[in-house]
Amino acid sequence: MALPILGLLIGLLIGTFLPVSMPIEYAKYLSVALLASLDSVFGGLRAGSEQKFDNLVFMTGFFTNALLAAGLVYIGERIGIDLYYVALLTFGLRIFQNLAIIRHYFLKR
Repeated sequence: MALPILGLLIGLLIGTFLPVSMPIEYAKYLSVALLASLDSVFGGLRAGSEQKFDNLVFMTGFFTNALLAAGLVYIGERIGIDLYYVALLTFGLRIFQNLAIIRHYFLKR
């Protein structure tokens, strides 16, 4: 359980102190891929707290979610519909659901 949290903190520190700028054209892709990846991280934390964590499930979910979200943004841009809102809403809701379950788990413990 400590390893995913440590990795998240290290990633946040690296992202904070390295001056990396992204072109504005990639803002939708980056925001959706980041939210999809965070969804996988919180899902992994939830599975870890429930003693059901599987590394293969986590890794495949991490990359599949990010690729699917980027694909939705790409398709949406091609057909002229902002599909990234759907991905943002879905992954945002899942993050809050996983966070609520993790919180309930630790409060009941």
